[in-house]
Amino acid sequence: MTGTTLDDYTDRYARRVRGMTASEIRALFAVANRPEVVSLAGGAPYIAALPLDAVGEMLGRLGADHGSTTLQYGIGQGTPELRERICEVMSLSGIDAACGASPDDVVVTVGGQQALDLVARLFLDPGDVVLAEGPTYVGALGVFQAAQAQVVHVPMDNDGLIPEALETAIADQARAGRRIKFLYTIPTYQNPTGVTLTEQRRERILDICERAGLLVVEDDPYGQLGFEGDAPAPLRARRRDGVFYLSTFSKTFAPGLRVGWILAPHAVRDKLVIASEAQILCPSGFAQAAVATYLGTMPWREQLKVYREVYRERRDALLAAMADLMPAGTAWTRPGGGLFVWATLPDGLDSKAMMPRAIAARVAYVPGTGFYADGTGTDAMRLNFSFPPPERIREGVRRLSGVMEQDIAMRRVFGAVGPPGSRRGRAGSDTPGPDLA
Repeated sequence: MTGTTLDDYTDRYARRVRGMTASEIRALFAVANRPEVVSLAGGAPYIAALPLDAVGEMLGRLGADHGSTTLQYGIGQGTPELRERICEVMSLSGIDAACGASPDDVVVTVGGQQALDLVARLFLDPGDVVLAEGPTYVGALGVFQAAQAQVVHVPMDNDGLIPEALETAIADQARAGRRIKFLYTIPTYQNPTGVTLTEQRRERILDICERAGLLVVEDDPYGQLGFEGDAPAPLRARRRDGVFYLSTFSKTFAPGLRVGWILAPHAVRDKLVIASEAQILCPSGFAQAAVATYLGTMPWREQLKVYREVYRERRDALLAAMADLMPAGTAWTRPGGGLFVWATLPDGLDSKAMMPRAIAARVAYVPGTGFYADGTGTDAMRLNFSFPPPERIREGVRRLSGVMEQDIAMRRVFGAVGPPGSRRGRAGSDTPGPDLA
């Protein structure tokens, strides 16, 4: 008797489909969005902090006064006006004309996710290796796995990616005869840990990659959302050759517009445009006009300050609640910006096995396994603080700590709860413990 499947098309799919798995975050959305659940899971910005009346009027005028152009097809690279505005935005971080940033080398994308996919399409063959921080952004893992690449994680600590570990990873892959195509990194307010790569390490990482002939893909969605002074200058502000800079307006304006960009070496730009045109023909003209008009007519720099203040207050609420309520043995990062805290659980707890009990207690988080290509990270979780108000954050931590205490009690009686997790270490701020590495 032959086996059966619920999918009649299983034997017709391309081989690359075998590596596709559902995102742990997306799988949580249906439950986490219920009003009775305190969601510390997603990475949604607090859109209500925008002047929504003014934004609505702006969008209405775009449609009424310029609909014949903004609702029409456009060019694959993106409108010249928006690319110029993007260069203005990047200049705030030090990526300016002096380091070779030009509107000609900007390619507008459908959010940061398409930017990642375009880079993967251009550079990854099946079996190629991508080096990435461990843990790293779940959306990037999906892109690299769809390209049939192998993700090799490089350990981090509270100062970001460890240069010596990067050198070791490069040497190990060379001995194994594997081809590394690039380093993927989120050096500033990293997702999921919130950790920022230090000034000194940025130069070392770039030197290591240059010596090894590795490209660097720098993902920077959060760099303008710092709470404690300016972040270190991006990698692209330091080196112009071999560094691809990816960013998005999803965290600093509106994710629903789906507008991001790549700043690429000039020789690669045309290939990025060709690949983008093959996917989408052109990015949305209306969305581009909305972002360009917002940047050109509204006080967006002041709005960044509003976001920073809102997120600082919510980060502080999360950290205070964790210090007050989390069980002994829990450790966590203290991000200087961005949207996330990375928590490491007391010995023996499994964040993935604990999820159903957390949902039953009406609180949601993202298990650490979603941020590793090899399924490790069961001893950790990502907590988001950007969306819930402070009082809901504290209530969510209260519910979560109750679930953890129950699992600790069960473990005392019955032994380990769920399968043994990989001990990736803990990044401690308020609770002692070793680093992420």
